[in-house]
Parts: sequence; C-alpha cells; structure tokens
Amino acid sequence: MTVLESFGARLRRAMDERGPLCVGIDPHASLLSEWGLNDDVAGLERFSRTVVEAMADRVAVLKPQSAFFERFGSRGVAVLEKSVEEARAAGALVVMDAKRGDIGSTMAAYAESFLRKDSPLFSDALTVSPYLGYGSLSPAVALARESGTGLFVLALTSNPEGGEVQHAIRADGRTVGATMLAHLAAENVGEEPLGSFGAVVGATLGDLSSYELDINGPLLAPGIGAQGATPADIPRVFGAAARNVVPNVSRGVLRHGPDVVALRDAASRFAEDVRVAVAGV
Repeated sequence: MTVLESFGARLRRAMDERGPLCVGIDPHASLLSEWGLNDDVAGLERFSRTVVEAMADRVAVLKPQSAFFERFGSRGVAVLEKSVEEARAAGALVVMDAKRGDIGSTMAAYAESFLRKDSPLFSDALTVSPYLGYGSLSPAVALARESGTGLFVLALTSNPEGGEVQHAIRADGRTVGATMLAHLAAENVGEEPLGSFGAVVGATLGDLSSYELDINGPLLAPGIGAQGATPADIPRVFGAAARNVVPNVSRGVLRHGPDVVALRDAASRFAEDVRVAVAGV
C-alpha cells in the first residue's frame, strides 16, 4: 500500500501555499434557504457542489459537517462521498467533521470509515472526541499513522457547555483539556514540519496563556467570523502557536453564496487577514 505523505506535512504546505484557512461545508436548513434552495437532497447536492467548485482549488482545507449530510440518509451520504472525492481531487485537504468517539472495535470501525484509503469517505483527517479517555482513540491514532492521515481531537471547544468537562481539574491539578493537549504533544514529538495530531481549540475562548498550545501539531480553531472572533484575535488567543492555527470559517464565507465569485472573494479575504495577523508571530 502506498502511504501518503504525513497529514501534518501536507497541511503545512497547503497553508503556506493557499493561505491558513479552513472553510466548513455546513448545509443546514437555514443556510440552504438563504441560498434559495430546498431542504432536500437536491438542495444539499447543489449547495455542496457549489462550495466545492468555489473553494476546492484554492483553500487549504474544506471541512464537511457529516451530520448535515447524514440527516438525509443514504442519499445524503452519497452526496458527502462525492463532495469529499471532488474536493480532494481539486487539491483541498478534507477534514471530516464527524466527532467520532468510542472504544475498541467500534472506534476502529469509525476510523476505517474515514481514514482507510479505500473507504468511500476517505478524508485527510477526522475530528474525534476523547471523552471516553484519550486511550480510547488508539485505533484511530494507529490507522492515521499507517495511512498518512490526521486527527483533530476535541480539547478546548468554543461551546459554553464544554467547560464543565474540559476545564475540570484532575487529581494531578491539570485540567482535562490540558491533559488532551499533552497527549497530542507526545504524539507529535519529532515530527517535521508539523505533526499530524491536532486539537480543536475555540478562537472565542479569550486568554489561553495558561495552556500549552504549542503541541507541534495543528490547532483547528472554530469561532472566526459569525461567532465573533476575528483573524486579529488569533495571536492574542494562541500566542506562539498562532502559526499552526487552522481558522475554521463557515457562515462568514458561506453566507456570500450561491455566487461562486463572492464565495471565493470572501474566502480570500479571510485567508489574507489571517496571514497578515500571524505574520509577526
């Protein structure tokens, strides 16, 4: 089996060449309506095809939210498969936002669904939840290493409910979120130019100076745009790790659709603003 160059190396190059930006593919009902599309499989397909056409040959990362496709059953998943295939063929890295988390053979099956090279949903990386214990992710970690893919582990998420788990203090005095970051730093030791095991860290969380964010891996950062954070906030929130931040923008770009040129222009503006913001870090 031909093994891909590591996800971390491919991501670093894509961010340097195309700009540090991840655009979500989030076809929720209200956005379909804003685009003048029906909330059905035909609308889903039109939306996804337009986003891929507009973005896949120029942004570093596209991140489809699996749930918005799964809600239409097998026909929706078929649209997702096609979107992933076409996005990767056009040069974008695809991060599947599925937030899978389980144990043993079930975790292995989730990983195979998205990280096995002959899977119809094969993606460059997968979001996963570690809250059955970080060790529960071992099958996904192993397959990611084998296939040259990556993981983004929920660590410090932007939703307010996340704090009751992620900021909880363990017996050793460290928060649960900090523990997840430490695990990821250990996965990425010695990897160049960037490790393949990243964390999800919200850009809206404010001062994170008490956390060791420099894990030698990417930091997928939701919250830029419609949720209130701006590219200028990235150095303040992420400090020395700002260059490894992959800002995730969804509504801030997608609201400019369905016009392809307007979508491209919005994405270009965000990417350039991020590039300028982190240039001095």
